[in-house]
Parts: sequence; structure tokens; C-alpha cells
Amino acid sequence: MKLPFSKMHGIGNDFVMVDCRQRAFPLNEEQIRAIADRHMGVGFDQLISIEPPRDASCAFYYGIWNADGTPSGQCGNGVRCVAAWLHRAGELAIGDMVRLESPSGPVTVRLSGPTEVTVDMGVPILAPEHIPFRADGQADRYSMDVGGDVLEIGALSMGNPHAVLEVTDLQAPSLYRVGPMLTSHERFPDGANAGFVQKIDRGQLRLRVHERGSGWTLACGTGACAAMAVLRLRDEVDEKVQVTLPGGTLTIEWAGPGQTLWMTGPATFVFEGEWLG
Repeated sequence: MKLPFSKMHGIGNDFVMVDCRQRAFPLNEEQIRAIADRHMGVGFDQLISIEPPRDASCAFYYGIWNADGTPSGQCGNGVRCVAAWLHRAGELAIGDMVRLESPSGPVTVRLSGPTEVTVDMGVPILAPEHIPFRADGQADRYSMDVGGDVLEIGALSMGNPHAVLEVTDLQAPSLYRVGPMLTSHERFPDGANAGFVQKIDRGQLRLRVHERGSGWTLACGTGACAAMAVLRLRDEVDEKVQVTLPGGTLTIEWAGPGQTLWMTGPATFVFEGEWLG
């Protein structure tokens, strides 16, 4: 099978983009895992298909698959790459604001430059039953037993589940143990992205994320949104925050519960290729 693709990244969170505007999505789980292999394939955190919309109010649909072949509901860095890819394909002009359809529902994007995109990430989902997260009620902090340690986390969904833990040292060795355990914790029945956030001041955060289905990544857009939202709920940050991940910095804006959260950041083309597997 010869499959043309684009390799892109959003501050280091990398993607294989597959054009399915005129064809059905051609890959199964095993093939996705093969392409994801960084030694014997192309390598990616997520694979993204660009397809005709299911929802008539949207211009395009995009599907998301993790490196292990499992589907994902949303990807903040990925949707910026979708917008930049559509611009390069002649489907989206600079200054345009359009609705795109993700697996978890519509999102609005605005292209402010060829590779600079602002995304309406929607309203953060806080109700535990809709994250989903097992809890007796909604709170801004939840106590969890993680490998024998009792940790206080924030939990929410940005179209995918997130566990957010505030820390003082992003290089602490314990993070490598706790990250995978949070991602697969039984209180998250669908798994979760585990975000470790360090507050610098009310306008600056640093973040590392262990993603379900992909592991440690250089960046996670929905993780940046989730970390900001958790700290905003605790009145620890302002409405506009710079979130710096290992791969770069995103701008997150959120007024508070019930309001739309906005993310702005870059999308970068790396190369075009053809998968021969």
C-alpha cells in the first residue's frame, strides 16, 4: 500500500496527517502501530485523517489515533496542524474562522498566519460522570491513592480525560512512576492524560504530560488547557496564561466555568512522504 502523508508537529507533539477527503480511511489498528514505530516506521504521537464532515455545519472532519492504534477524542496541537494543513491545501485562508468536526464534536479555528492558529477548545467538562471519572461529586480537588501515595488531583475533560497534578519539580524522578499509573488508574474508566503542572506565577505555567496511548510527549494541547483550567478553578492563575511544555509554549485563555476556552499556538510542517507498508 502506498499512502501519501504529511509529517507535522505542534511544539513537538508530532503527527502523521493522511488526506482522506476523496477516499475512505485505509488503515487498521495494526497498520497504525506500524507507522507509529519510530525505528521501523515514520513515528508519531497521533495519526490524523482529514475527511469530509459528518456534521453539515462543519467544513471538514478529522479523526485521531494514538500511537498504539486506539482512537482519541480530541487533540489540541493536532487541530492546529489540521488548520495549517487545510491552508496549505487551499481549503482555508488566513483570517478565516471555520468549524471543524472532531471525534468529540465541533471546534472553531481561526488562522492568524500560515502556521499560527487559535482554537476554540469548547467548555471544559467538569462533571465526573462525563469525564468520565469515578467520584462522589464534583470538586476542584480529588484525593487518589496512586501506587500507595495519596495525591490531590484535578480532573476534567477537554474532549478527552485529564488528571492534573500540581508539582514543584517537573524533573522529580517520581513523575516517571506516577505518570503511567495515573494514565491507567481505575478511577478513569477510559484512561486519562496525566499532566504535571508547575506554577511560575499567575500568568506562567510549566507542564509535562504522559498521554494515554502515546506515553510522554513533548507537548499536549488539551493537557495545557486542562492544567490551566484546573488552576483557574482554584483561583491560582489569571484569565490568560502562557503554558510552556518541553516542546514550546501555548497561550491559553479562559474566563471560567461555563465559558469557552481558547488556545493559540504554532503548527509546523516537517516533510511529505509515502508509506509503503
